[in-house]
Amino acid sequence: MKAVDAVIRQRLHSDVVLIRQVAEYIIQSGGKRLRPALALFSAGAFGYKGTDHHVLAAVIEFIHTATLLHDDVVDESDLRRGNQTANALFGNAASVLVGDFLYSRAFQMMVGVGEMRVMRVLADATNTIAEGEVLQLLNCHDADLGVDDYLQVIRFKTAKLFEAATRLGAILGGATPEQEDQMAAFGMHLGTAFQLIDDVLDYSADEAQTGKHLGDDLAEGKPTLPLIHVMKHGTSAQAAIVRHAIEVGGRDDFAAVMEAIKSSGALEETRRYAAAEADLAIAALECVPASNFKNSLLQLSDFAVARVY
Repeated sequence: MKAVDAVIRQRLHSDVVLIRQVAEYIIQSGGKRLRPALALFSAGAFGYKGTDHHVLAAVIEFIHTATLLHDDVVDESDLRRGNQTANALFGNAASVLVGDFLYSRAFQMMVGVGEMRVMRVLADATNTIAEGEVLQLLNCHDADLGVDDYLQVIRFKTAKLFEAATRLGAILGGATPEQEDQMAAFGMHLGTAFQLIDDVLDYSADEAQTGKHLGDDLAEGKPTLPLIHVMKHGTSAQAAIVRHAIEVGGRDDFAAVMEAIKSSGALEETRRYAAAEADLAIAALECVPASNFKNSLLQLSDFAVARVY
């Protein structure tokens, strides 16, 4: 990870001062570095000994950071990881444009690896993430969104970069086609579990631990799985409260929505969905030989579900 951070610092350089300021601010403001770690662990699990996994891990972090910059503008967020968002500090225009810089820098770096399969995986992933962002935008304020449609958004918007990270590690390590596909499945299921727990934390976490406001999804009218559960399994009165909150947005109904979520068991049900995804991720690792790297991937599967931040 120190080697990855060194690549990140080196490749963040730009002669344009504002680009350096915004990019360094968002990169240095925290984060779990989970996606880069997945690339490193996956490459290590198949015995990779080179240094291209450092570059690709940095590429993945740049792509992730670019999506955060754009997300916070679209969502009008002002807090992330306990700090002001870049758009709150530098303005929307700077955030969007620096996000574009990070995307294009990521593609410069992946070209330098010189492997067409690597470029195809990352190009496809970036395109799918963009589709997921648009799907989420279309689904805002839609109180009739179903579970399957919501899970599709997660698979596109969040899980796809997890999937790309683990597939790239397998490619670098010379995995068989079957092992590569299983590693991709691992990343996809892990990323889905990770996002589902994010949905839970949006209604249950300690704001000091998560570094963001409770109820942000509700304020934006996003029908996440806890809300979908209330709509389908809560009382008619609870469903009516949640429907209104989704369709209108804002935090005026937050207390009533929280009560509906708690009394209907929505958070527990969402955790069960996440645990099932984590179990599928663990099962996908059966084709991977035993190693400390595999153990780390298994530990991340547990962390994705058990985490409180």
